[in-house]
Amino acid sequence: MQLPANFLKNRKLESLVENQSTFTMDQAAMHIFETHQTADRVLLQFDQPVLASMIQGKKVMHLRDYESFQFLPGESLILPSHELMCIDFPEAQKEAPTRCLALAISETLIDQVLERMNEAMPKSDGRQWGLMDYNFHFVNDAAVFQILQRLLFLFTENHPYKEFFVDNMLRELIVRVLQTNQRRIYTDDTLQLKQDSRLSYVVRYIRNHLHEPLDVESLSKVACMSPSHFHRIFKNEVGVSPVEFINAERIKLAVSLLQDPNRSIKEVYMCCGFESRSYFNRVFKSKKQVAPKAFQQLLQREMF
Repeated sequence: MQLPANFLKNRKLESLVENQSTFTMDQAAMHIFETHQTADRVLLQFDQPVLASMIQGKKVMHLRDYESFQFLPGESLILPSHELMCIDFPEAQKEAPTRCLALAISETLIDQVLERMNEAMPKSDGRQWGLMDYNFHFVNDAAVFQILQRLLFLFTENHPYKEFFVDNMLRELIVRVLQTNQRRIYTDDTLQLKQDSRLSYVVRYIRNHLHEPLDVESLSKVACMSPSHFHRIFKNEVGVSPVEFINAERIKLAVSLLQDPNRSIKEVYMCCGFESRSYFNRVFKSKKQVAPKAFQQLLQREMF
């Protein structure tokens, strides 16, 4: 995502850590946070449900019941109201700040959308649509990316009908996010493994070494298990095989990197640990139903 030029021109930079610019409307408030120096254990909390989405840079998030994880551009995080975030900024610099939007949405609007969803698009299993009461970290698909980019423009625009435009975009965003939540690759247990378990350590190891060669044999040594035992335990506890997990994490990273139009496909697949472009293309297309280059071009067309 890109911030509108008028935002960078007009906003006031009053703090080097989590400088906050806020745009308020009837049904939502958009906060844009910028951090220009490294910082640790910065606390943040909202009294409404929030969608946070990374624009630039990297954060390390510490949330209840979660392993700490990197929060990267192209990713979003749903937080219930009053959820306390503890945030590290390991790479923020004056010339390369960390930027993130936080969209606080009225629970009244969310309830209206949920009521409409339950009437018009009931779930196949008969359960009701409802707002998550847990943290949900996901990679933006093309639709969510487009909506967030549009909302960045609308909130900072001076237009007599922008309240109407924003209301429509927020309603679609709520539907898209809830549908994304239904399509999660992993169960919540993936991110809630006991911190002292060997598999928890392996999951962190994978996420921190995606750019390096990873296979069952090497990971089994990290876990101090035999390869066969490690493969069986990993799949039972995480819900997918080690290779499936590695590839899915690499594609999540690739989606984030592809949102930078200046990154080449070669640079992306090498940063994600794929050995060849052909294998990267095959795995990416199986996850996203489109080739990496076409995905990158699609994002740029939707941005403008």
